[in-house]
Amino acid sequence: MLYFVIAIILFSYILDVVVETLNLKRITTQIPSEFVGLYDQEKYIKSQEYLRTNTRFGLVQSTVSTLLLLAFIFLDGFIYLDNWVRLQTNTPILQGLLFIGAFVFASMLIALPFSYYHTFVIEEKFGFNKQSKLTFVKDQILGLVLGAILGGGLLSLILWFFESSGQVAWLYCWVAVVLFQIFVTFIAPVVIMPLFNKFVPLPDGELKSAINDYAKNQNFELQGIFSMDGSKRSSKANAFFTGFGKLRRVVLFDTLISKHSIKELVAVLAHEIGHFKMKHIHRHLIVSICSSGVMFYLMGLFMKNEMVFSAFHMENVSVYASLIFFSLVYSPVSDLTSLISLHMSRKYEFEADAYAVKTYGHPEALADAPKKLSVDSLSNLNPHPLKVFFEYTHPPVIERVKKLQSLSIQR
Repeated sequence: MLYFVIAIILFSYILDVVVETLNLKRITTQIPSEFVGLYDQEKYIKSQEYLRTNTRFGLVQSTVSTLLLLAFIFLDGFIYLDNWVRLQTNTPILQGLLFIGAFVFASMLIALPFSYYHTFVIEEKFGFNKQSKLTFVKDQILGLVLGAILGGGLLSLILWFFESSGQVAWLYCWVAVVLFQIFVTFIAPVVIMPLFNKFVPLPDGELKSAINDYAKNQNFELQGIFSMDGSKRSSKANAFFTGFGKLRRVVLFDTLISKHSIKELVAVLAHEIGHFKMKHIHRHLIVSICSSGVMFYLMGLFMKNEMVFSAFHMENVSVYASLIFFSLVYSPVSDLTSLISLHMSRKYEFEADAYAVKTYGHPEALADAPKKLSVDSLSNLNPHPLKVFFEYTHPPVIERVKKLQSLSIQR
């Protein structure tokens, strides 16, 4: 069993290296015809260097993380950690919180210098970083506190169910996690997200009127339209929806508003509304719920497996160590379900584009928006198909542009 876990870890790492290497081989200095006039040669070469730098950095981080995990396993780190938590308390749930909390905290500490370097060296070098070191530290502390409160609470419940509920524990855990996700979805826009960013109602004017007019025309209720100070962290732009039902909000990064025309912004909004109208959000939610159900069912079968603990040389069988070991073994199944979700997401992007063109028109504006975003963020315009298959939630921008151009001709 131990060698099976090691094989899974190494397979995941090697696959990542292969995909990223193939993606780098797609680098070219020739500007795609769809972007002639938006990119000059110097900036396009800069985008290729940005891709090369980020890819190499990611591979270094992945290599270090993989080697440290393997060292932790081979040096019996789980045994030492388990012995330590058992000296602190005799309560199984508290033991679990300490065991998993320490493991997660150590992983965060390992990732922290990489995050710092990426923000203040790489992003700084390419002109994206606008974040101060104080904001970076605040974000890390806030993330840690929220993770401890929300994650710790949910973990306590999962540990309690598996300790006390027998064979149906997986079912209780599944229901608890689904309810927790729905709860967080509702409170995030009004409680969690404002801890990190400032949200200001969009002032009255042409943009707000255009958005409201389109939303009303589509019978799509909005609780509000907000601008977010994304510029305090990065020059990159974005937009998103939050909430459900009458609590739905439109959030536009201030960087997005400053760089795009009203037609482009409304076209982006029309695309997002298309996701709601075509039930994409609901379908993703159903897939997510079903995937978590499969995960918890398998987790229930895996729980306190003595063969697994023997493979890791663990003397004491526990729920909390089972959760960590399961997370290592489950990754192939998780990767498979994520591929299904990614395929659905890329397909839905084309459908949402078609909806936006049908209901708002202006396919040229909808095409210009992602093109400008890609140029501003130095995105990779020519990703390898395997990179797209394994990681992309959106189709490559050139594919979207070509599809929008064909929709424009049909009109």
